[in-house]
Amino acid sequence: MPSALILGGYGLIGSACCRALASAGFQITGLGRSERAAHSSGLNQDWIIRDLCKITVDEWRDILKNFDVVVNAAGALQDGPDDNLDEIHAALPRHLCAALSDRTRLIQISAAGVALDASTEFFRSKARGDEHISQSGHDWVILRPTLVLAPDAYGGTGLLRGAAALPGILPRIFRKSMIQTVHIDDLASSVVAAAEGEIATGAILDVTSGDAHSLPDLTRAIRRWQGFPAARIEIPVPGPILRLTGRLADLSGRLGWRSPMRSTALMALKDGVRGDAKPARAAGLPEPRSLAATLASLPSTRQERLYARLYFALPLAIVALSIFWIFSGLVALATPAQAAEVLMTSALPRAAVWAVVLAGAAADILLGVAILWRRWCRIAALGMIALSSTYLLGGALFTPELWADPLGPMIKVVPGMLLALIVWLGVEDR
Repeated sequence: MPSALILGGYGLIGSACCRALASAGFQITGLGRSERAAHSSGLNQDWIIRDLCKITVDEWRDILKNFDVVVNAAGALQDGPDDNLDEIHAALPRHLCAALSDRTRLIQISAAGVALDASTEFFRSKARGDEHISQSGHDWVILRPTLVLAPDAYGGTGLLRGAAALPGILPRIFRKSMIQTVHIDDLASSVVAAAEGEIATGAILDVTSGDAHSLPDLTRAIRRWQGFPAARIEIPVPGPILRLTGRLADLSGRLGWRSPMRSTALMALKDGVRGDAKPARAAGLPEPRSLAATLASLPSTRQERLYARLYFALPLAIVALSIFWIFSGLVALATPAQAAEVLMTSALPRAAVWAVVLAGAAADILLGVAILWRRWCRIAALGMIALSSTYLLGGALFTPELWADPLGPMIKVVPGMLLALIVWLGVEDR
């Protein structure tokens, strides 16, 4: 039985490659840095848990000697705390080529439109990696998909689904940008064809449907597929608003969030996502489905519509919780006497009251900041629930009269706890 190693095997494209190659009779091993993501992927296969960018050439030689095919489906959109585009897209292929033996075929999943002089580092770094592979002298095939549509939504496709599902309105951006798409299964089938030797070595092929659509038309098509009525209003989004959005999303990237609204993604959409389908047809690959056929073959269920409706609600909930907790702590620090006055009538000693006020204010600010940091978001949400529960319990024990306050300061804590619970449930790794 031939064996295949899939780099980035639990990602959107990597997991589809794993399933398709397994169905074709390959023995599959996935490689990625997150054990949790690997085990939650639902793939029943072997895993190597390593940081791809920290594996040396000698270690790659030891790993690759057991495989007939290597599929590089690892990638990132933009530099961030956990991602370095040059390491992932350029250095990794260079190390792979240095370690490959003549018996192993390398299949590189690149991207349509890559070029050394492209407008974004994403495409430039991908182009450098492709160049390393094409000059290596090994057995290789490079596949360059356009926008990949799949039952799962991640990154740009998640953003399109969320934008398409906005109630009553449809944002209109980059009207002249043309987008081509490819069904995830059609891309995976091309990977299988390459793995089985049906594509000649040294081939660089765009994997895409032949039809192209403007970004607004693509969004409308997705909205129809979701089952929502046509938008009552289409709102053109001004360029300055888009640039500000990109900068804010870039800032969130520094906090560990991989927002599909970062400047790289917006620039890629502005440039358009196009590919040339003819070389792949000439190489014998079947033509991928059109956008209409792709959407018809994807399930549009209640879960899809619920996900799309809530797409923007989760980041808004995180920002709202952060503002609320930080502001609450700052107000207590700015007016500590007023905050302490509430507890002065309780049985607590004066020193204890001041300690509670100051410690509570510091904890509020800390949690409000921590929830913005991707790595600490879920822990901070649990901390908010725990601290709110402590406030409620302390209020019941020491200031029970607050429960009868007509402004409801204690009751209003409960919705905040539920919002923190929703954040804890909604934030997860891919």
